[in-house]
Amino acid sequence: MTRIYPAIFHNENGAYWIEFPDLEGCNTCGNTFEDAMRMAQEALGLYINGLYENELDIPMPSDIRTILPGKDAFVSYVCSDDAKYRRDTRAVKKTLSIPAWLAAEAEKRNLSLSKLLQDALLQKIEAK
Repeated sequence: MTRIYPAIFHNENGAYWIEFPDLEGCNTCGNTFEDAMRMAQEALGLYINGLYENELDIPMPSDIRTILPGKDAFVSYVCSDDAKYRRDTRAVKKTLSIPAWLAAEAEKRNLSLSKLLQDALLQKIEAK
């Protein structure tokens, strides 16, 4: 699921350190803005997954207009796909049943039932 949170980018001598006001202790840094943004996306994804795996509440992001960045800083949205940072990505075998005609049609079209099921489950989970 893609998450979007405001972050404060602090500029110190051309390098950046980043903090997320809504996510206590979630911060990172980068030597360039591009590096800082990449690191911020990773920090956000890992932090959200940590909350999820520990069954903690995931806070709602603040309205970016309410955040005052301070001197030599600016606020920007950072987005991250937290599925990219899931730790337990091992495949597990599941048994399922579908009508024979549907299995035959899928096979004729070289469709991967595993891939279709994964995509459908992700879509359903992200819709909630």
